[in-house]
Amino acid sequence: MAVADAVERWLEAERDQLALWLPVMLGLGITLWFVLPDPGAWRAAMLVAVAIALGSVARGRHGRAARALAVGAVAVALGLGLVWWRSERIAHPILARPAILTFTARVERVEPLVARDLVRLRLAPISVVARPEAVSRRLPELPPALRLNLAKAEVPVGLVAGATIRLAARLMPPPEPAVPGAYDYARTAWFDGIGATGRGFAPVTVLAGGQPAALPGLREALSAHIQERAGGGGAGGIAAALATGDQGSIPLDDTEAMRRSGLAHLLSVSGLHISAAVAATMILVTRLLALSPWLALRLRLPFVAGAAGAVVAIGYTLLTGAEVPTIRSCVASLCVLVALALGREALTLRLVAAGAVVVLLLYPESLSGPSFQLSFAAVALIIAWNDHPGIRALVAAREEPRLKHLLRSTGSLLMTGLVVEAALLPISLFHFQKAGVYGAVANIVAIPLTTFVVMPLEAAALLLDTIGAGQPFWWATRLALDALLWIARTTAAIPGSVAPLPAMPAGAYAAMVAGGLWIALWRTRWRRLGVVPLLTGALWAFLTPAPDLLVTGDGRHVAIRTQAGDVALLRDRTGDYTADMMAQSGGTAGLPVLWSDQRDARCSRDLCMATRIIGARRWTILATRSPYLVPIDDFIRACARADIVISDRWLSRRCRPRWLRLDRSTLTQTGGVAITFHPAAPWSAASATVRTVRTPGDRHPWITIPADRVPIRHGRRRAIDRPAGTQDPARD
Repeated sequence: MAVADAVERWLEAERDQLALWLPVMLGLGITLWFVLPDPGAWRAAMLVAVAIALGSVARGRHGRAARALAVGAVAVALGLGLVWWRSERIAHPILARPAILTFTARVERVEPLVARDLVRLRLAPISVVARPEAVSRRLPELPPALRLNLAKAEVPVGLVAGATIRLAARLMPPPEPAVPGAYDYARTAWFDGIGATGRGFAPVTVLAGGQPAALPGLREALSAHIQERAGGGGAGGIAAALATGDQGSIPLDDTEAMRRSGLAHLLSVSGLHISAAVAATMILVTRLLALSPWLALRLRLPFVAGAAGAVVAIGYTLLTGAEVPTIRSCVASLCVLVALALGREALTLRLVAAGAVVVLLLYPESLSGPSFQLSFAAVALIIAWNDHPGIRALVAAREEPRLKHLLRSTGSLLMTGLVVEAALLPISLFHFQKAGVYGAVANIVAIPLTTFVVMPLEAAALLLDTIGAGQPFWWATRLALDALLWIARTTAAIPGSVAPLPAMPAGAYAAMVAGGLWIALWRTRWRRLGVVPLLTGALWAFLTPAPDLLVTGDGRHVAIRTQAGDVALLRDRTGDYTADMMAQSGGTAGLPVLWSDQRDARCSRDLCMATRIIGARRWTILATRSPYLVPIDDFIRACARADIVISDRWLSRRCRPRWLRLDRSTLTQTGGVAITFHPAAPWSAASATVRTVRTPGDRHPWITIPADRVPIRHGRRRAIDRPAGTQDPARD
């Protein structure tokens, strides 16, 4: 009873904070749907939540703790059911296997990727064109929406939204994570309605013309106009991204510099851009209306200015493509305007909670993405940090010399940036396996530069372009953007500017999130208990070793950690994207090296055998690296000497390694694999930890394993398959 009374007193002291936990509980339910494997587990979780709610109401009708527990349990059940319903509502077929097809389709969206000389299309297939040799075979059924990349040189005249086209393309199912911890595009594509991705080939024939919709046409025209006036290159691409959200024209080197310096958030239209546009609109409207004494005396100018700001926020959101992050920022801005209209304090944690609830109700799947987590965490932390009594006393207005005021304000801004950067670091490391170390310092200069210099200059230039007088402002805009790029490139070039970390365990991330929320949302001294899970999760993530072996889901690409700590790739020719992904998943910031160059590896054109010594244990890994077969007897003997055998094809049952075989049959069930070897220890019976992309029994709708997948065809062995003097590890 004493404990119950203490809890009641604590919750009474925290009664103003209880509402802040509503979006947390809603998000917990959504998280359970992503974590639990199948509908049976989802139903069980919902029933448990409902049972907790009913039990709380029945046993403690008048207690604050009982009411809070009941509301929280209902929110958990609601969140789980909401994301489940959303997934079922948008259910669509997924392409079963890769295919090369000729088909007709209607163009839904055209997105130029100027920096990559590509055009990205979203297509709605109409029919498959059967080739004569394919008449006897069953043609695959296409999903209702595809995403294709097309070379810019192959784009025909008249390829606009609404057109009907015929083209050939190599299609494949939306790719799942290549290795554990990598980006899961299959999940994103499911909620976006995409059933296949691929690359289109010329010729592309326009069968019927289409009229682009007004807003997409305006967006493309405005983006092209900005790039032309701002001078192209990185500055022009960033100027277009700030106005229209189109990042396709930013050179890849500049995009990487912005990412490594922690400034990449400036490129996507988010709360910063919408807030600046709304604030500028409100100031402009208020000043213009105040010029008329009649209007100033008869109208509530802040209310009228807020209404104008709301119109600008909605229009800006539509102009930039109405992506989920922009919609989220627009909702938050509208909540601020409503609070101002009602005479309430604008920036509070209650407002952030209300915005989060609205977004989760509309797009519950957005909770799993880094954009939602980073943006709401940043805003909540800024408000919570500046709401602390000590920080309030530090930044409070007072009579003092201007220099001292400037130094105090700059110090407060730097401190806020450091706290926010440190708090967002786990989110960046969990989703991207790396984070910018000096982002807090770079943002202190870059955010004011973008908000108070670049965007006003660009807005003025666009406005004056209507009368042909915008060139001086475009010149100033380019100078400011060049300064922004200089900050990004300089920061990115500093040694150690990026902190790499292997894929973080989900449990460690969950502990840090729980601890951070506990600290941020409570106000009494019990908030300090959040330090325990926060530090526990951080220590868990820091002590998690990098994987020693990475295998992609198709078995083609393998990376092993060398004794020096580098990531070595199996194939001498590996695409930049795959190489970067392997290095990132391996927790290294440097470029990968090659297996064939390592002293402890023996490679031919067809096979590689490498050793990895962990403590007193010696691990031998054998991997195929070509589609050509080696003599079966030699290969079987090599299998017997290896601990792990990896191949992108089906292997004979006679291939029996000492510990694990990862061939096409196994990888079809597991997806990508990450293996961490452990030194022999008396307290640990496991010699290695194996993590897989797929888990047994996982029935989320974007996970598909075709039952009728057939083995790939292999070429005949060549007469000469290795350079003279190269030893075949299978014969060693």
